[in-house]
Amino acid sequence: MLVELHPYDPSWPIAFEEQVARIRDALGPKALAIEHVGSTAVPGLPAKPIIDINLTVQDSSQEHEYLPALQRHGFELRHREPDWFEHRMMYHPSPATNLHIFSIGCPELDRMVLFRDHLRNNPEELRFYRKTKERLAEQHWNTIQDYADAKTEAVKAILRRAELTRL
Repeated sequence: MLVELHPYDPSWPIAFEEQVARIRDALGPKALAIEHVGSTAVPGLPAKPIIDINLTVQDSSQEHEYLPALQRHGFELRHREPDWFEHRMMYHPSPATNLHIFSIGCPELDRMVLFRDHLRNNPEELRFYRKTKERLAEQHWNTIQDYADAKTEAVKAILRRAELTRL
């Protein structure tokens, strides 16, 4: 399979805000933090046109606290990963959204925001990551996860540099 990247679309932040309203309506104060992450959150970065959102809740393992309310608002559970930070991933079709749910204090939340903010604030890193994504998107992959895995070394390198600039 080929990965189809779309040029950055200024409507992506608007789609994010649309989903924020939906999530807040579903969860109220149980939604402790909502962040736009992933490539659609970085102006100038091509992406698969799916909004990635991190939702912070008190304890993501306590699904009864949030899952039914989000399901009533059109989200469907796609992944349950108790061995990886108690991560849950839900999907909403319109606008296409992957909702990543983590517990408060999860280090993955900070990592994703650090990566996003570093790309937003460093044109040379943005250029490096864009070229990496475009080069990899031209290859054939068995699954979308294989494509994501192929980006791992570039992501790690960017995160190392981001950590250095944060000090």
